[in-house]
Amino acid sequence: MRAAVAAMMSLLLIACSGQAAARPTPSPAAAGKSPAASAVAGAVDCGSTKVVHGAIPPWLDAAGGHNNPSGLPYVIAHPDLAAGFLFAYPLRAGHPENPANKVLWVVRTPRTGPLTIDGHPLGAATPTVHEILPANSGPGEIYPSYVDAPTAGCWQFDLKWATSHAQIELNYVSS
Repeated sequence: MRAAVAAMMSLLLIACSGQAAARPTPSPAAAGKSPAASAVAGAVDCGSTKVVHGAIPPWLDAAGGHNNPSGLPYVIAHPDLAAGFLFAYPLRAGHPENPANKVLWVVRTPRTGPLTIDGHPLGAATPTVHEILPANSGPGEIYPSYVDAPTAGCWQFDLKWATSHAQIELNYVSS
């Protein structure tokens, strides 16, 4: 019981710090979970967004034109109208290269125009990030991007396309 309480307190402290170093995460099988339900809590989670490893939901497979990248961690927005595949894990503050902060956004509703991304640190108004991505990629309802944040910590992003809107939080660690 003490070990469980200590583990929970450690996870809480790490999640609240927003700048903890990344650590290896167990595979879903090692954790005794099915791949479809393997949200892995850790230093790269923030806000209400969890980084997920494993199988993707059917709506995400369909929205991505059945051509989503496999084996990458991903995040699902709230409401679940958008998701992002993280090519860099964890994301790093600044403008990193090798790897860069590549995110493939997949939206659940038809994209009849650009995706607007507006971000700021969770709980703060500044600094801000603003991007507009054209709807010019395929197959599926996708928007490839590089999402850089100038400072480490938990960042809230508002995603808007066509008549849809979703929100997601992403953690950035120090480079």
